[in-house]
Amino acid sequence: MPVRRKVGNLLGLAVLTVLVDRPMHPYEMATVIRARGKDQDMEIKWGSLYRVVQNLERHGFVEAAGSERAGARPERTVYRLTPTGRAELEDWARDLVAVPEPEHPRFEAGLSVLAILDPDEAAGLLRARAALVERRLAAQRAELAHDRGETPRLFLLEREYDLAVGQAELDWTRALLAELLDGTFPDLPLWRSLHPPPSPPHPGGRDGRHR
Repeated sequence: MPVRRKVGNLLGLAVLTVLVDRPMHPYEMATVIRARGKDQDMEIKWGSLYRVVQNLERHGFVEAAGSERAGARPERTVYRLTPTGRAELEDWARDLVAVPEPEHPRFEAGLSVLAILDPDEAAGLLRARAALVERRLAAQRAELAHDRGETPRLFLLEREYDLAVGQAELDWTRALLAELLDGTFPDLPLWRSLHPPPSPPHPGGRDGRHR
């Protein structure tokens, strides 16, 4: 089971990670997190940044290391990682890598209720999704190929994983689409029976009477 953490917001993980390099004030933390693309690797709600930093400080994971003032801007508190924070970061990383936890993407939710749609409409939606995913993966591959010449692979592993998961999803979606299009999906008759065509209108009009 995943460990229940004193600060469980993944933004806290990102903050602890960037503070490994040097002390920073929250605005700089946000800048570095974005520059490193960490907001693409995990769900981050920027409006909670200051609250997360305060929670990390309250639990002893970070501490104030001074303050900075730039021009007429208000003074900013600079925070540094504490030994307790470093230990928490390392333990959190171990937990995330070693302990699988159920995840529920939006696509999975959609598949769970796909039967409410007509199979022909579902096939069209799957075709459209596959085209979008294919374009996204092509762009990610091009970006990754460019960055591999400048960045050690160690810092690109999460993007390799994202590509592998995306390709697996695309392959599965295409296979399902092929079954629907060639009629080999085993439950297609049952699925179609849930969506009978509308009855044609009565020749006598709405109430069945000739006028």
